[in-house]
Amino acid sequence: MNILGCLDRLTSGLYILDGEDVSRLDKVKLAGVRNRKIGFVFQSFNLLPRLSALKNVLLPMKYNGYQYLPEAERRARATKILESVGLGNRMNHSPNKLSGGQQQRVAIARALINNPSIIMADEPTGNLDSRASEEIMNILHELHRQGATIVMVTHEPERAAHAERVITVRDGEIVNEQRTPRSQPQGVVQHAE
Repeated sequence: MNILGCLDRLTSGLYILDGEDVSRLDKVKLAGVRNRKIGFVFQSFNLLPRLSALKNVLLPMKYNGYQYLPEAERRARATKILESVGLGNRMNHSPNKLSGGQQQRVAIARALINNPSIIMADEPTGNLDSRASEEIMNILHELHRQGATIVMVTHEPERAAHAERVITVRDGEIVNEQRTPRSQPQGVVQHAE
């Protein structure tokens, strides 16, 4: 997932992302690719504890072309995204005032703020109860329906069952790839054991 997310470099081969060989880019250019094209959702949320939900979502805009938008436009965009994940009434709360499911929704909103085409979700339901997990999966399904590519790592077979494609990785090697019928909710899940 770190290679797909342009966090780590390949030791050999090429990585073509959106027609560009990103395996040869320097750190600065890779950071730009990550910021423009990839949204990250982490299992541990990685929210800054002193910032409100709104300010956590606004943070990635500082490192993209959006920093030149007027503050009111940036806030309106972040507010809209927080509302879309059901947190319109909690946007001024700090992470410690939010449940685990709400914190993960903030993390998803933060991943979406720069309008990426790829969402990398690392165990996004791993720290959540079953109800919150289903809510997060529903959000990911909706994002996929809207055109985003979702790459999710999970150890939970019930979460992997949501995907149209499941790749099983064991000890760093692909051991199985399975496609599921299109009648199920669509998504792309990587399942590691």
